[in-house]
Amino acid sequence: MKYLNSNIRHLRNLKNLSQEKFADELGWTKSSLGSYEESRSEPSIDRLCQLSNYAKIPIDVLVKNDLRLANTTTFIEIGNKRILFPITVNAENENMIEIVPVKASAGYANGYDDPEYISNLEKISLPFLKSGKYRAFPIKGDSMLPMKSGDIIVGNFIENFASVKTGKTYIIVTANDGIVYKRVFKPKGNPNVLQLVSDNKMYEPYTLHWKEIIEIWAFSCCINRNEFDQQEIKLSTISTLLENLNVEVKELEKILK
Repeated sequence: MKYLNSNIRHLRNLKNLSQEKFADELGWTKSSLGSYEESRSEPSIDRLCQLSNYAKIPIDVLVKNDLRLANTTTFIEIGNKRILFPITVNAENENMIEIVPVKASAGYANGYDDPEYISNLEKISLPFLKSGKYRAFPIKGDSMLPMKSGDIIVGNFIENFASVKTGKTYIIVTANDGIVYKRVFKPKGNPNVLQLVSDNKMYEPYTLHWKEIIEIWAFSCCINRNEFDQQEIKLSTISTLLENLNVEVKELEKILK
């Protein structure tokens, strides 16, 4: 627990509280708080739980991560807890966009809230993007044509899951399925799940419970790393026309009914 003592001091400094006031809010004595901050002793499990509930930060984050890398804007609320969300900027104070490489994507679900893991990712800057927190993810497979394997989707972090818009595309990070890029729909009558649909109709839709989701990133832009040949462009155009025609037929059926 090498970071715990400095993390306690850092959390108190973020709130601009004296040791006496901070100890009062936690129900501790000033002397015990001082011994924790000075690494002369460590808090018990009960006190760790008190600190976790007070700061709304999971115990494992308090123990494993150096919170001095964070300020009040780099804590992101997930449900009733907050996780450390590292944000880096360049010399012009522009947010840097971390790129999750294909080889590292399998481990992203374990390292998404680890400042050391995130800091080791390559970064780019896209000044044309609006304010927000962005991250870039690789595409695998052909389920979201015309996107190809190796293309990069830049996503804008969605802090409130309720703001997900039906019919839009999102990068979704799950503990069991890793990273997927799908078109998302909210089934009527079941607010606890999302329906994930591939634009390539060869793949069947499936549902995902909110509890399985770690992060959601809304599509912001795409970095195409593959060139399209003429035949692919023609097929993509035909597919789009047929899809639009199908929508128009369904609307006509509604009118006739």
